[in-house]
Amino acid sequence: MADQQQAVRSANIDRKTNETNIQLSFNVDGTGTSQLETDVPFLNHMLDLFTKHGQFDLKVTANGDIDIDDHHTVEDIGICLGATLREALGDKRGIKRYASVFIPMDEALAQVVIDVSNRPHFEYRAEYPSAQVGSFTTELVQEFLWKFALEARITLHVIVHYGQNTHHMIEAIFKALGRALDEATSIDPRVKGVPSTKGVL
Repeated sequence: MADQQQAVRSANIDRKTNETNIQLSFNVDGTGTSQLETDVPFLNHMLDLFTKHGQFDLKVTANGDIDIDDHHTVEDIGICLGATLREALGDKRGIKRYASVFIPMDEALAQVVIDVSNRPHFEYRAEYPSAQVGSFTTELVQEFLWKFALEARITLHVIVHYGQNTHHMIEAIFKALGRALDEATSIDPRVKGVPSTKGVL
């Protein structure tokens, strides 16, 4: 099991389309360090929170067709992050697999529940007071999280129980996502093989 703890769990991806050009590297067992250069400042802020509170290392360089809107850039970063997580975890031997985390951000309370299951599924319960945070469209939070869950092949439930400030509500989601993913992917020395009666995840 010690070998599992010492194994490097990281991955890189380059993804170039007619809409975006993204280079992303992700280290599950990091130190909370982020290097983020995207055309979407609010997403940079959220990814920085996700990285810090999950104790990951994340580097993203992304350029996209933001002259149209932020949709493609946000969506494709979610795709890339999910793909690198899936690759970094490999056969998932020894992981805890599940996590449920509540995070308050002032008046807002968000919950993220994760099963690193190899079965992509996404449930989202959030109603925001405003459709924009600065220039960022709040519907893109759902788009990012869904594509992340799909490519990572995880079951992801995100619930914002309440809140009055849209920024606080989204911030609580990304902090909870980091903490929950850190817990679900952490190595449990009691786990022999993969945590499934099927013998595979």
